[in-house]
Amino acid sequence: MPGTGICRIFAPVLAVLLAGCDPFSDARPMMDEYVERVARVLETDPEFSDIPSASQLPRRRDRVLTMPELDMGMLDFLSLYGCELQYVVGEKNSVMGRVMQPLNRLRYEIRFIEAARDCLPDIEDEEFAEELAGGIDSKLESLPIAIWNATWGVEEIEKLFTLAKGYYPVAPEGNPVSDLALDIDSLNAAVARLYSEDLAVSLDFAGDVHQRWQAEYRAGQLINSALLLTARLKDGTALLKQRIEGKPLCINGQPNNQSDIVQSMFFSVYIEKIQPYMSTVTQGRVALIEPFEQLAEMQRAVMPESFAGWYERHLSQSAEASLWRELDVAMMAHTKAWQELLGQCGLRPGA
Repeated sequence: MPGTGICRIFAPVLAVLLAGCDPFSDARPMMDEYVERVARVLETDPEFSDIPSASQLPRRRDRVLTMPELDMGMLDFLSLYGCELQYVVGEKNSVMGRVMQPLNRLRYEIRFIEAARDCLPDIEDEEFAEELAGGIDSKLESLPIAIWNATWGVEEIEKLFTLAKGYYPVAPEGNPVSDLALDIDSLNAAVARLYSEDLAVSLDFAGDVHQRWQAEYRAGQLINSALLLTARLKDGTALLKQRIEGKPLCINGQPNNQSDIVQSMFFSVYIEKIQPYMSTVTQGRVALIEPFEQLAEMQRAVMPESFAGWYERHLSQSAEASLWRELDVAMMAHTKAWQELLGQCGLRPGA
């Protein structure tokens, strides 16, 4: 048939257009549509609050800590003993060593400590041995700074937390943060070992972690979605409370036509659409945001002051300013409002 080819050409385009008309396919239109439907079934007008904006990760120059340098004239002494430390220090003093990336600098600091410890028993000069022992202590003391710079001070993490990539997907295929979750768990385990002065931990995996951070943006999407959910759930709660405190949905607890419509929307939209998205965001939060909170909390002692406010707002689960704490409060309040409203009709969910 003549029209068959045309249909084959335009069918995919039509499918895309139709998908674009579905307000439940993306987070922002879905949450706006939800508030509109709550207002519609309650026979009132929707009111939309502003969605608070998140802050970008502090600039790298404000995140990176200054590494103290050892002022030791040991290289000439080391050449007499043939210690491995001679070559470690030599690499650091090379042209490439002066511009080490944070991860390589951390590796250098670990190699220095291990090589110095191996070298120390072979040094007969007491004064120099004492100086080297002091150098080892100094390097151990400054190791947390190198760890911070190799985690929070790298450029790649800025892509992971960028806010420019919209919201977390509504119906993702698989788990969008599965690899990132494995990465951050491995990194947290390595950092914990380093903090316990277990320097045998391998950092071979860390370079790949940084590369994935540069290719992903899920942490920023989760932050955006948390703010969106909080704002629109609050909007919906305000509408529900307005009805609860005003004209009863049901008289004497007896269901009616309007309560049937409200209950139908509750199940078809809130239960089937909104709650699954809340669950998806919560799963991403647990898998990714909470481990990053742990990574920062382990390093609280060296955390720059310029970073602390961002951490408490965007990563902390319990700080007064935490957006995640605000989301928890908004979800609980919204659930309670639905229970109170439907309870007027003997339709309280879970009863």
